[in-house]
Amino acid sequence: MMTVKNVITSKDVVAQTLKGKIEKHEAQVGVIGLGYVGLPLAVEKGKVGFPVIGFDINSARVDRVNAADNYIGDVKDEDLKDLVQKGLLVATTDFSRLAECDVVIICVPTPLTITRDPDISYIQASTEEIVKRLRPGQIITLESTTYPGTTEEVILPLLEKTGLKVGKDFFLAFSPERVDPGNKRFSTKNTSKVVGGMTPICLEIAYTLYVQTIANVVPVSSPAAAELTKVFENTYRAVNIAMVNELMMLCDRMGIDIWEVVEAAGTKPFGIQTFYPGPGVGGHCIPIDPFYLTWKAREYDFHTRFIELAGEVNVEVSYYVVNKVVRALNSVNKSLKDAEILVLGVAYKKDIDDMRESPALKIMELLRKQGANIVYHDPYIPVIEPHGGSTLHLESIPLTDEVLTSSDGVLILTDHTAVDYERVVGKAKLVVDTRNATKDVQENREKIIKI
Repeated sequence: MMTVKNVITSKDVVAQTLKGKIEKHEAQVGVIGLGYVGLPLAVEKGKVGFPVIGFDINSARVDRVNAADNYIGDVKDEDLKDLVQKGLLVATTDFSRLAECDVVIICVPTPLTITRDPDISYIQASTEEIVKRLRPGQIITLESTTYPGTTEEVILPLLEKTGLKVGKDFFLAFSPERVDPGNKRFSTKNTSKVVGGMTPICLEIAYTLYVQTIANVVPVSSPAAAELTKVFENTYRAVNIAMVNELMMLCDRMGIDIWEVVEAAGTKPFGIQTFYPGPGVGGHCIPIDPFYLTWKAREYDFHTRFIELAGEVNVEVSYYVVNKVVRALNSVNKSLKDAEILVLGVAYKKDIDDMRESPALKIMELLRKQGANIVYHDPYIPVIEPHGGSTLHLESIPLTDEVLTSSDGVLILTDHTAVDYERVVGKAKLVVDTRNATKDVQENREKIIKI
């Protein structure tokens, strides 16, 4: 494992001054983007005494931070309130205040275009705002997931247009976020942090910054290595999920319970890591990150066949779920057209309020296009607004007995803990379960069809 060398000497006045301010928690920290990554990061910095300015183009979000009105599940309400009251955390839409910051951390979205190419426009826009105020003695770190080379090929040239030199006047690093919304065990503080600097001095300062708030910081040789580390982590998950999803579809034809197979295989104490099947992949990373890598690979005349195949399988599984619903309705002499379908759960995973890239959106669109009447219940997602190619505009309905009994079929797409599945199965005519949420239901199992 690489170690960080103390390369800053008394001759490196700018670097030495900045490192000292960081070590004393006197450095002014700026965080661009106050979403699932940025706000928890800002709070962690503030909790150890750093003054933090949060930047966002969303004025409503800024107002909520300044009112200590928490909107991120991984942030404790009392922590946010305490920091705001002490003046250690303020939010603004005024990017001119970047000039006040010694540390600037970019935590903005990196979606895909409609053609599945990387969209780094938010990174570029943030960097342009920094360029206008860049001064000696600042470190800029990028945390947004992106393709290998972004920091060096996109951000660095923009910053050096100012005439300032990296590693001497300002410092640049990449340190990928590793946020897992809703994870009660691992938070920003106790999740290992990878960091790569543009120069050895950049790495030393970035490492110093992150060890102030994170238990284990892992240095690597370059920003590109750190960028690829992040993409690899989520590609690994995407590929393994695709494998078990493909096995699920095979098990369906063979009449074998995939859940029984996966759970039995998971009892082996070595040589296997358990991945579970489902209706597709969702979230801010797994459906997106592999495409960053495949896009970059083409620059090197390299075709990532394995990764692209995994993406195809994970898309195909959503169509498989729709077909499963059709077959389930046919088994009770009901057509999908004009069928009343109740969807349970639209968040991309259980017990969170995050629906980014949720497979539920695709499945609901497909069902509706085939004539089904769709309603949904999700205790974490009160409203679905059209976004990201989805045209759905729906509000969550109460999970009443009448709703359950009047539906032709209930489709479980997210297995939220708060839902009483014994009751759901008892009241429903038919249940298609894509998450094995009904595994402990004892009565009326003849109504349950699992994927």
